[in-house]
Amino acid sequence: MKQGKQLQKGSYVARYWQLYAMMVLPLLYFLVFKYVPMLGSVLAFRRYRPGMGPFGTEWVGLTYFSRFWSDPAFWRAFRNTLVLSLLNLVVNFPIPILFAILLNEVHILPFKKVVQTVSYMPRFISTVVVIAILGELLSPSSGIINILRQQVFSKEALYFMNEARFFRVIYILVDTWQYTGWTAIIYLAAITAIPAELYEAATIDGASRTQQIFYVTIPSIMPTIMVMLIISVGRLLSLGFEKVLLLYTPDNSMVSDIIDTLVYRTGLANQNYSYATAIGLFSGIIGVILVSSSNALSKKLTGEGIY
Repeated sequence: MKQGKQLQKGSYVARYWQLYAMMVLPLLYFLVFKYVPMLGSVLAFRRYRPGMGPFGTEWVGLTYFSRFWSDPAFWRAFRNTLVLSLLNLVVNFPIPILFAILLNEVHILPFKKVVQTVSYMPRFISTVVVIAILGELLSPSSGIINILRQQVFSKEALYFMNEARFFRVIYILVDTWQYTGWTAIIYLAAITAIPAELYEAATIDGASRTQQIFYVTIPSIMPTIMVMLIISVGRLLSLGFEKVLLLYTPDNSMVSDIIDTLVYRTGLANQNYSYATAIGLFSGIIGVILVSSSNALSKKLTGEGIY
């Protein structure tokens, strides 16, 4: 009987070998770029000296962890990361859900397709190009925003991208523009999977379109919402490094210096690889704790989770 099951499994693999072949590249990607680099985490506990081996020369235990624990620069970066991530989560997590629900209510198919295409196209624009466009729009000399400020409101030009008070607003708005349409695709797919019978039953019971959204659509996509929330919470300490680095200036560094930029500056710029690895490892551990905690809370409150 066991041999029959093995033959059946072998015939199944032979029949769908193309699908298994398609999995090779993703598996190699995760293996090479995600799992193998984890071996380098040992540098957080060993002193690294250039030219004397990739895994350090001597065991130093928790020395680097105790160092950043008392480092004001680390706590400033940690605070900036947490504040920016929470603000971004509060603003940009519900917007794609609302956008998907509203788009689902559009029944003019050509218009709906145009809106979908326009909304998710920014996702394919390079972050460097996005920040370059933003720099032109917000330029104190030739930017359209400052031109309007001067000509319409008679106000002085501002260098928005250089001022700390505007950094978080700019980052969040750029994220909204770039990812709302792309993330909404996931919720639209979940809405599409809702059985039509539920809406028909709600209509027969006299429910309006607004009531159908609150009592049919949102409860039906709640598992998807919770999974996306858990993933978002797990990324609280992993912001868009490239975007922050491109928006970073000495004048806004008090709010724009995050954990990722601190690791970059400490590790690559100052070549203090062990110290940077310790900071990165601490950030990763916090991420695992956040994912596990939010998943447990989600399963307790809604019965849904990612594992």
